[in-house]
Amino acid sequence: MFTGIIDHCGQIIVIEAQNASLRLWILTEFVDLKLGESIAVDGICLTVVAIDNTKFACDISPETLKVTIAADWLVGCQVNIERAMQLTDRFGGHVVTGHVDAKGTLLQCTWQGEYLMMTIGKLPVDALRYFCRKGSVAVNGVSLTVNAVSRYSFDLMLIPHTLKFTTLGALVVGDQVNIEYDYFSRYVVQQLEFK
Repeated sequence: MFTGIIDHCGQIIVIEAQNASLRLWILTEFVDLKLGESIAVDGICLTVVAIDNTKFACDISPETLKVTIAADWLVGCQVNIERAMQLTDRFGGHVVTGHVDAKGTLLQCTWQGEYLMMTIGKLPVDALRYFCRKGSVAVNGVSLTVNAVSRYSFDLMLIPHTLKFTTLGALVVGDQVNIEYDYFSRYVVQQLEFK
């Protein structure tokens, strides 16, 4: 489990094709990673399968390649990195599982002083039922608050800190992003549908 509070941005330095999957090597600031631990890379929960000093490797399955933006990554890409939460950690964001629900597309960026309003859409048809104004969402693993929801998109307001310390500030209109719906809204919707 994660919180959506990004530790730092890592850099993809090697991409190895393995049949229908990929192995990524990522340059990181972490110096104490352990084999088998979970790590969120742009919001995707992955397993550390190899470590070499300041870089680690993780494998991307065919299913993950299908439902996330991982297939679009290139060597040199910056990615948001977060280690799995420990029970003794502060809980600064919201519950993030690292199980990406959908891909969205950045439709519009509007500056409001130092703040950036982003509109994200082109989601699956039923996706927006999981969103509500002031609810939570993870975009490329970053815990964010939904400012507004329309029939086809949702808006976010990014603060300067988020723009500086995550990869979201480098996005341009047309870029795809990983979206994880709010953990609790998934269960509420599911329970209502089973009534």
